[in-house]
Amino acid sequence: MTLGVIILNWNQAGDTLACLRNAQQWDMPGKRIWIVDNGSRPEDVRALAEVSGDGVQVIFSAVNRGFAGGNNLALQQALDAGCGAVLLLNNDAQANADAIGQLRRTLNDRAEIGIVGPVLVDAADPQRVLSAGGKDIARHLASHRLDVPPPGQVRLVDYVPGTCVMIRANVLRTVGLLDEDYFFGGEVADLCARARQSGWHSAVDGSAVVRHAVDRSAFIRHQVHVYYVIRNRFLYIRKFYPQGRWRLFAAWTAYSLYAAALAALRDDLAHARAIGLGCLDGWRGRFGGQNARVTRGKVS
Repeated sequence: MTLGVIILNWNQAGDTLACLRNAQQWDMPGKRIWIVDNGSRPEDVRALAEVSGDGVQVIFSAVNRGFAGGNNLALQQALDAGCGAVLLLNNDAQANADAIGQLRRTLNDRAEIGIVGPVLVDAADPQRVLSAGGKDIARHLASHRLDVPPPGQVRLVDYVPGTCVMIRANVLRTVGLLDEDYFFGGEVADLCARARQSGWHSAVDGSAVVRHAVDRSAFIRHQVHVYYVIRNRFLYIRKFYPQGRWRLFAAWTAYSLYAAALAALRDDLAHARAIGLGCLDGWRGRFGGQNARVTRGKVS
């Protein structure tokens, strides 16, 4: 099974190049690597242009297309190139060849599994589990499971986090690529739900462990992130809960009002505004990238 590896960059060329060097060391014949630059600064573009070639293809987008849109550029090329599976890998994830090889074996050995991921741990504190798969994001705010399956066990989950996820190519050919309406967060949960509707399971392999340097992403884990966390729940509910939509909408609205009030009491008005805007846009069906609106032009 030929593996395509996709690494997304947005103004973090140093991390992306370190991630690339690590992936290049994996002994996997036929492996192909794509880097997608998501409308980064000129210095990032120059740095990434230098690594194109020798099994690495760099795709440059003039604008920030979000997690889904950026990855989709490379996903389509990987499918066209005949890859049997693709790995989406965050540039701040530290994955060794053993972990990636284990995910690959799981797809080879378990035909019913279409999407598989590792146990994610904190790179700064490997004893701290970040995620062992996810629960239905329509019904859970804290959707990451922390109960780790034992080594050798493959556990079925509702979704696999996009930090490091291996996807069977036939899943993408059947259900389509990532939904770009999400822009940032929820896209892979959506893909897992669509795969499940077509008969494929999503799973976490307890024998595969990947470290995630979460602190490097902290700068987008506040104002922008909370907006998409709230708003994209509404999108997911619209797609997968047509019968129970209004009850779930009401629950997320109540949570949003509570969370925004707490943020306002802390005098964090930007955070409160992002929560409120996420809820409002969820109701109105305003999806896609909204970074500039949320941050008042500070992030594009």
